[in-house]
Amino acid sequence: MMKLVLLLLLCHVSSSVKHSLKYYTTASSGVPNLPEFMIVVQVDDIQVTYCDGSNKIFEPRQDWMKKLYDENLEVWKLHTEQCFEIQPQRFKNRLNSFIQLFNHSEGSGVHILQVMSGCELDETTGEVTGFEQYGYDGEDFIELDLKMLTWTALRPEADIIKQEWDEDTVTIRNNKKFLTQIFPEWLKLRLKYGNSSLLRTDVPSVSLLQKTPSSPVSCHATGFYPDRAMMFWRKDGEEIHEGVEHGEILPNHDGSFQMNVDLDISSVSPEDWRRYDCVFHLSGVEDDIITKLDETQIRTNWVKSSNKTTIIIIISAVVVVVVVFAAAAGFMVHKKKQDQKAPPDPENISELSERLDPET
Repeated sequence: MMKLVLLLLLCHVSSSVKHSLKYYTTASSGVPNLPEFMIVVQVDDIQVTYCDGSNKIFEPRQDWMKKLYDENLEVWKLHTEQCFEIQPQRFKNRLNSFIQLFNHSEGSGVHILQVMSGCELDETTGEVTGFEQYGYDGEDFIELDLKMLTWTALRPEADIIKQEWDEDTVTIRNNKKFLTQIFPEWLKLRLKYGNSSLLRTDVPSVSLLQKTPSSPVSCHATGFYPDRAMMFWRKDGEEIHEGVEHGEILPNHDGSFQMNVDLDISSVSPEDWRRYDCVFHLSGVEDDIITKLDETQIRTNWVKSSNKTTIIIIISAVVVVVVVFAAAAGFMVHKKKQDQKAPPDPENISELSERLDPET
C-alpha cells in the first residue's frame, strides 16, 4: 500500500509543470560601483529584463522579450516608468526606514535592501503561488503571508515593521492582487513570446564517472532543460536510497542544466553490478533514460592495474634501451678521445722527423 501511495505521489509530481516569474529588487546605500536601485527579472530562472533606475537603463535580455515590448508598447511604457520613476523612490524610502530602525546613520556605511517577489504558476492545475520577501544587509527580514494577509517577522528587529505594515491593509490587498492576478498574467504573456526557448525540452547525455576504483560511481546527466528532472539508482528495478547521494541541479553556461547521483559500490560484488541501473526522468518527456551499471562504460582518469603493469614494462624497456645507447655512445666518444691522445709508433716518428728536418 505504501509503495502504491509513493508511486501515485511521484506520478503527480512528475506530471506537474510549473513556471515562475521573479523580481529581484535591490536598493543600496554606500556601495561602490553598484546602482542605488536595480531590478533583475527572471522567468523560469532565466534573466529576461534588467533595470538600472539610477542610470536610467532598461534592457530586455532575450530577443523574444524585445519582441514582446515592440509589440506591446503599453507594457514597455509601464515597466520603464516603474524602473525610472516609481520604484526607485519607493524603495529608497523603505531603505531609509530600515536604516533608522537599526539606528544606522543615513548616508554612512554600506546598507542593502533586497526584495524577492513574484509568482509560481502550475500549468497543469492552474494553481498560483505568490511570494514577497525582504532582506536587509544580507539577512532575511520580513515576508508576506498571503493566506493570513499579514506580514511575518523573520528576525526580532522586524516586529516593529510588521506591526506598522499589518495596519496598512490596503497595501496588503494590492500586493495580493499583483502577486496572484497581475503577475501570473505577465508570466503567461512572457511564456507566449518565449515558448520556443522556455517551453522546450532538451534531453541530456548521461555518463558513468568514477575518480578511482574505490570511489562511488557517479551517474552524471548534462545538457537537459528544463530543470524539472529527477535521477536515482535502482537495484532489480526498485529505487534504492542506501549508499546513494544526490547532487544539486546546477546551471550550465548555455542555459541548460546538469545533475548527478552517486552510488557507493564498495559493498557491491562484481557479479551484482548488472542488477543496478541509473534512471533519469525529465518532466514532459515520456521515456526515461536508463543507464546500466557497466564497468566497461565508466569514464575515469585512473589506469586499471593490468594496464598499469603493461605501461610499467614498456617504460622499463624504454629506459633500458636508452641507458644501453647512452653507454655505447659514451664508450665510443671515450675511445675516440683515447685514440687522439695515443703517441705515434716509432716508424712514423722517424718518417715525420725527416719531413720536418729543414736540412734534408
